[in-house]
Amino acid sequence: MADGWNRGTMIYDAFQQKAIDIINSGQSVLVSAPTGAGKTVIAEHVILTSLQQKSKVVYTAPIKALSNQKYRDFQTQFPDSVGILTGDVSINPNAPALIMTTEIFRNKIVENKETLRDYSWVIFDEIHYLDDYERGTVWEEALILMPDHMNILGLSATVPNIEQLGRWIEKVHGRPVKIVKEHRRPVPLHFFYQCQNEIYDDFQKFIKNGYRGVIPARSGQERSSHSLDVKPNRLSTLVKHLKEKGMLPCIYFVFSRKRTEYLAQELQHFNFLDNREEQDVRAMYDELCERFDLTAEASAAKLRPFVERGMAYHHAGMLPTLKEVVERLFTSRLIKVIFTTETFALGINMPARTVVFDEMRKFYGRSFSVMKTRDFYQMAGRAGRRSIDQEGFVFCRVNPFQVSARNLHDMIHNMPEQVSSRFNLSYATILNLFHQYQDHMVDIYPRSLHFYQEKKISRSKAVRLLQRKMKVLKDMKYIQDGELTEKGLFASRVYGYELILSELFSWGIFDKLSLMELGVLCIAVVYEPRKGAQKPKLRGQTKVLERITSDAIKMIHKVEKRADIKPLSKMCCFHLAEAMEGWIKGESFDRILQYSDADEGEVVRYFRMVLQVLRELQETPLPDQAKDQIGKLARIIDRDVVDSERQLRG
Repeated sequence: MADGWNRGTMIYDAFQQKAIDIINSGQSVLVSAPTGAGKTVIAEHVILTSLQQKSKVVYTAPIKALSNQKYRDFQTQFPDSVGILTGDVSINPNAPALIMTTEIFRNKIVENKETLRDYSWVIFDEIHYLDDYERGTVWEEALILMPDHMNILGLSATVPNIEQLGRWIEKVHGRPVKIVKEHRRPVPLHFFYQCQNEIYDDFQKFIKNGYRGVIPARSGQERSSHSLDVKPNRLSTLVKHLKEKGMLPCIYFVFSRKRTEYLAQELQHFNFLDNREEQDVRAMYDELCERFDLTAEASAAKLRPFVERGMAYHHAGMLPTLKEVVERLFTSRLIKVIFTTETFALGINMPARTVVFDEMRKFYGRSFSVMKTRDFYQMAGRAGRRSIDQEGFVFCRVNPFQVSARNLHDMIHNMPEQVSSRFNLSYATILNLFHQYQDHMVDIYPRSLHFYQEKKISRSKAVRLLQRKMKVLKDMKYIQDGELTEKGLFASRVYGYELILSELFSWGIFDKLSLMELGVLCIAVVYEPRKGAQKPKLRGQTKVLERITSDAIKMIHKVEKRADIKPLSKMCCFHLAEAMEGWIKGESFDRILQYSDADEGEVVRYFRMVLQVLRELQETPLPDQAKDQIGKLARIIDRDVVDSERQLRG
């Protein structure tokens, strides 16, 4: 065993040992277990045995934050043997243990399976993401198309149809897939309810008193409460209870970025730390801010007074480096209350003694409704630290006019929702598959989970949608005479924005763009403004670019509407154009934030998405001169807070 890899003699839980025995026999396995049960140990075993056997392993994660955390964790456990590829990050890309987002893995498969020849295992973390409305199709495509020589370890939250998923994968690849299920949590959960500013740990008593005189709300609807004497749930009441009962540290889940900061401000007079802890957290915060170049950042200064009292907030609108500082403070146990959005629950290993839900509803696509059972337990499962706590505490803050007692009971006590297919091939994936299989690529659909789960009518609809997308690609001359055209080859390398970028390529636009115009174009292609965002006034070449992209999108939409494709390809949005111009000119990050109402974390995220698009453009049939421009622009953009590799290396 290589130095640094010896973990000593481990005592595994029964389900962990069962999964490890299956892995050691060389068979694929899906593991379904509650959040916090210890699924990561099984993934670590696959990595360790692969490295010992001089084989290679891929670890896929649903979000970049989780990929980054796993890279840091595994790099510590398996020094010099781990790499990461996430689109905007490429460190040690030929490493024997390679971490990547599922999108990158899917792209590797459809573009060139040969690059995975030496990899014997793929680990799908959070494989229940198959059910994600927007991105679930990526998991399904990866599972359908992955090389047959690779074994699968799928790690999932509790899902009732895990056997069905296993049978489907067996059918696709013609090899056994074993199932391991664990229903028991190593740390049991104890539920509490705050309603009308009273705290209950008995559900029936809570219903009797909290809902007295309340007309039950229908799912997703609210009733006016002005006519009844309803007491609001006070945050101070809840926090005092947690502190007095020794229930800290606490992860407090909120479904709004702004509200995380608002709630922290509401607690600004609380101090959760003793004198020694205050000194320790100040010293640690100063050291981390210096390490991540945050000492001059206004957002770090704004967070400081909360950190000094033992609390923090964490959301996607923050600088990625500042979020990492908060995460490190939390794992040090110096932060006692963290207000955070739900991404904190997704795989990131940060348990607490207590989890609080600010409300029991969240937004699902078009409207608010009571949380799905699976979503609820993904977050509630962060309560209770293994080997530290006897039990985990979950507090539900309930507004009886928003959530009925029946819906609340069902959310907590029902089985989690089944995983359903979201199969919907992108244009780029279709082009890559057509390049390999020509018109027979439609035969891919019968291998899908959608085909496996659905009845004949739904299957027919799915085939017709695939055929309509093929018609769009043929009508727009991406495919001609059974071959990909130059435009089709271009589109096959640019995922998510293939049609708009490929049309501009065919018009010769890329040959004429300056560095500034190329940066503005890319940010407009990727940016999606938040609801209510004000459209900026454009001038000069940016206005010209908007007119050109608008003409291209109108033409694309015309063809898509004729083929009855929904949703239509994304519009170009120039809200961050001025910020990108300033960044390319070399202006400071604080300065460019003044050009937009977007959060600083949002700006960094979209700039990093631009870097991913630029890297994909490097793989297209653009002329060398245009590729030189792209490389130069990428180097200009990828600096300071935007440079995610520097954050990882730090």
